[in-house]
Amino acid sequence: MPRPRKPRCVQGGPVSNIFKPRGIPLLDLKEVSLPIEGLEAVRLSDLEKLDQETAAGRMNISRQTFGRVLAEAREVIAEALVMGKMIRIQGGSYTMPSVDRRFRRGRGGGRNGRGEGAL
Repeated sequence: MPRPRKPRCVQGGPVSNIFKPRGIPLLDLKEVSLPIEGLEAVRLSDLEKLDQETAAGRMNISRQTFGRVLAEAREVIAEALVMGKMIRIQGGSYTMPSVDRRFRRGRGGGRNGRGEGAL
């Protein structure tokens, strides 16, 4: 039995979850699926120009796993561009660290979850 997938850390979701060729109705298009962690790998590598070791550290995965995720994502993107397919960005095994996580407190919102006015 294979071990469960470790969730990859991504900084944010996509602005749009569908990209398609212009001028072709959605119903006439075949689609390919790009997992969110694949989009994050492409963003870190190609947009932010990070080396694989640094990018893998940001995603909380090994360099080898990062390389595999990046290669699979680039293959999906290339297939869509060359074959005129729609890209649907969805799914995958990932977590999104909340920007305000360090400010979050317990149930009451105050110190140690006891509420603001509690002693």
